Amino acid sequence: MHATLLGVLGLALLGALNAQDTIPVQSDFQQDKLTGRWYSIGLASNSNWFKEKKHLMKMCTTIISATTDGNLEVTSTYPKGDQCEKRNSLYTKTEQPGRFSYTSPRWGSKHDIRVVETNYDEYALVATQISKSTGSFTMVLLYSRTKELSPERLERFTQFSKEQGLMDDEILILPQTGEQPAGEA
Repeated sequence: MHATLLGVLGLALLGALNAQDTIPVQSDFQQDKLTGRWYSIGLASNSNWFKEKKHLMKMCTTIISATTDGNLEVTSTYPKGDQCEKRNSLYTKTEQPGRFSYTSPRWGSKHDIRVVETNYDEYALVATQISKSTGSFTMVLLYSRTKELSPERLERFTQFSKEQGLMDDEILILPQTGEQPAGEA
């Protein structure tokens, strides 16, 4: 019985690891072209945090810049009430171009971040696998250089999110806000 349980748990873990490896990364990823200002147009996640807060979420502005050692500094400015909240994250490059890791200093969660597809001047689709003590979660972000994207890009975001196992009620096109400069809080 004990051996069977361990075998089942082992297979479940192996399945979860294989699922992460099926998330593609942009071929010929060019990090320098990803830098600059982006708007978060879509967000999808199966985390409890997302389910509890999604009715409050609005579009945010994100500035991506490269560090001298090849990592990405990601600064996002979120509307929160009548103020703006700024979050800085350092995405550490991995051996695979377009794939980064991040550990949240606040929550201790580990993030496996992949730039799934982008044309650099219009949109970027980013998938993140988040692991923490309470479980693992999937998050998909759709970034745009402008506050609006074509219906085809929005549909691609929805389709990709569903391919990652997310349901309709876990996928959100974020409402627009007034201009939120990314460097200001």
